[in-house]
Amino acid sequence: MKQTGDSYHWTNELLRTIPFEKWDVCPDVVKSTLNWQVGHLIVSHYFHSVMVIKGHQVDILRQIPLKEYDAYFTEGNPEMTIGKLDSRTLFEQLHFMQKSSLEIIKNLIDEDLSKPLKPSAIPHPIAKNKLESLDWNIKHTMYHCGQIGILKRIVDKRHDFGLKSN
Repeated sequence: MKQTGDSYHWTNELLRTIPFEKWDVCPDVVKSTLNWQVGHLIVSHYFHSVMVIKGHQVDILRQIPLKEYDAYFTEGNPEMTIGKLDSRTLFEQLHFMQKSSLEIIKNLIDEDLSKPLKPSAIPHPIAKNKLESLDWNIKHTMYHCGQIGILKRIVDKRHDFGLKSN
């Protein structure tokens, strides 16, 4: 749970420093936007740390249009989402998804981790059991955190990690 929380923290740490009006900028060198990255993380957190762990969660599905988001952020081209979504809403939904994810993980016991994934229409691309899916969620989140860091540097400025320069 700590590693999942840490990966969410680093993602949010970067995102909160970028003005929302820059979240739809799609640099040619990256061909992605912060809105697309955040939407993709919402969908992937749901899949990797909620749905295949505990099954569909109606409370989440009522608050986040995941079917629509799946079309935008899984198969969709980032450029096709420009101007279609509110950045502040996406950021709030990301926080809600992260909180929901951590709550589910917190309630797992060690024996749950070796159990098979909940069945889904889409087979998990990496994992065969719950621990592998949660592990992939951490790695996948940090992979996109790196992309968010690159986007921040391009559309705004280099992130200040608080390191002292010589």
